[in-house]
Amino acid sequence: MTDASLQSHTSWWKFPSRQWNTLLNEREEQVFLVLTLLIGALVGLMAVAFILLTERVGMRLYPVGGAAWHRVLIPVIGSLLMGYLLYRYFPDARGSGVPQTKAALYAREGRITAATMFGKFFCTSATLASGIPLGREGPTVQVGAGIASVLGRHLGLRPEKVKALIPVAAAAAIAAAFNTPLAAVLFALEEIVGDLHAPVLGSVVLAAATSWGVLRLLLGNDPLFKVPQYQLVNPWEFAIYAVLGVAGGLLSVAFTKLLLGMRERFLRFPHKTLPFQPVIGGVLVGLMGWFVPQVMGVGYEHVGAVLNGGMALRLMVLLLVLKLFAVTTCYASGNAGGIFGPSLFLGAMLGGGIGGVAHNLFPNHTATPGAYALVGMGTVFAGIVRAPMTSVVMIFEITRDYAVIVPLMISNLVSLFIASRLQRQPIYESLARQDGIHLPTAGTRQQEGYRQVILAMRPASQVLAADMTVEDALEKIRSSESTAWPVTDGRGLIGVLTFGKLQQAATAGSEPIHLLELLDGADFPHLHADHPLSLALERMGAYQVNALPVVNRANVHKLEGIVTLKDVLAIYGVGSSEKA
Repeated sequence: MTDASLQSHTSWWKFPSRQWNTLLNEREEQVFLVLTLLIGALVGLMAVAFILLTERVGMRLYPVGGAAWHRVLIPVIGSLLMGYLLYRYFPDARGSGVPQTKAALYAREGRITAATMFGKFFCTSATLASGIPLGREGPTVQVGAGIASVLGRHLGLRPEKVKALIPVAAAAAIAAAFNTPLAAVLFALEEIVGDLHAPVLGSVVLAAATSWGVLRLLLGNDPLFKVPQYQLVNPWEFAIYAVLGVAGGLLSVAFTKLLLGMRERFLRFPHKTLPFQPVIGGVLVGLMGWFVPQVMGVGYEHVGAVLNGGMALRLMVLLLVLKLFAVTTCYASGNAGGIFGPSLFLGAMLGGGIGGVAHNLFPNHTATPGAYALVGMGTVFAGIVRAPMTSVVMIFEITRDYAVIVPLMISNLVSLFIASRLQRQPIYESLARQDGIHLPTAGTRQQEGYRQVILAMRPASQVLAADMTVEDALEKIRSSESTAWPVTDGRGLIGVLTFGKLQQAATAGSEPIHLLELLDGADFPHLHADHPLSLALERMGAYQVNALPVVNRANVHKLEGIVTLKDVLAIYGVGSSEKA
């Protein structure tokens, strides 16, 4: 295809023109409003397609009562094929999708590529349809954010407006995935944006309502779970719900630590094993599915059985244990899928188990196990995801039952308290950090108006190579005024070495020592461009250095510059700065 024909072929996609840019400049808010409605409708259609594909295809691949070897072979083949596709074509489509969506918002100027969007939809659909017990809600959020990002960028919106579309699409995705528009709004503000008073509130509400309307039009308005009416039988039940909160908090911590620990081990494997890692989860699910078919898939139908009192206590306990290891292994090994659905499943089994024991001991003073299963769903979700308000509203919208809101709030509070004490960093932030993505904290976002590191940042002129010897490094920095220097290799920045450590290594022995041998662990002192300068001073004092590297939030190994104590003080008018 010639350049002229290629230009003609793609001219329709280059939508922004002079007239459009003029309209965009004059009526940007109106365009944004129309785009919000369009994104809500498109994300709703995508969520419906997700639901139909993951449920109906899965029922045909391993039908109830089908041959046992289907339950072994299908997850293995599915995870093996998707492992190759994720490695070869869609590397950014692994995992949940929520950390990647937050990274797009805070570290990538709202950019999610069309390839990642399509890859996430296809790979997640195929993975879940093959029986891998992960969730579709997180991937729906990333695909929805991808739709918003692609549309916004190709229509010529400013980066700030493209970023504003990310929480809009996230709300639309959750509204359609769970049939919970109110909880979707809270999730977008509470988890994605981190601010319940965000200025995009109106657009978030509008997109969630539009997406929910599309879902209702195509699939009806039935709640995700149909449950009987529950009521508090005796005030002493609050004590049992508090116990459930304790158990939910401990289970949340166990889930998070197990998943993060296993994933860290998988990340240490040689890079050439990456295409084959997901099949480890597929083999485990297949072996479990041979004996216990209920382990396969998201398992919402089994959650419905627990809520309606249709599952034995022993099976609930067995599924709780098996699902815990199946989900963490499948996610850690790199399969595409989220943790929303699994957290609800684990919570239902935990609550149903505790409720079953309580009801057997005190049949006249406790509700049926289904009531405790319902509260357990929100309890574990709040402990794992750390979105307590979303949890309360979501469980209410899923069941449309007011009776369990107070027990749910009590159990949620206990679970959240325990989980936040035993696992301080939320799971999405931890997963992003394992991928080298450092998301800003709430404190950092609140300090956006303060003087930031970018004002004092300069290019990193003195960088040490990891394969350099200590003697060569000391010779290179002999005339430097700094007391710490960034160390790089083929991946980029991998650490920071101080003058004291270099001198100590030089006098330690006669054999040549390379700088790589002096680095310990993946963590090293650094800053981000949007950090306040006060934090730069604090970290320089904590590490006793007068210079720190500045790295990209989306890739901790990407060195963007360096900040020196002299330049920071110059910003405040102390001394002078002669930036290169």
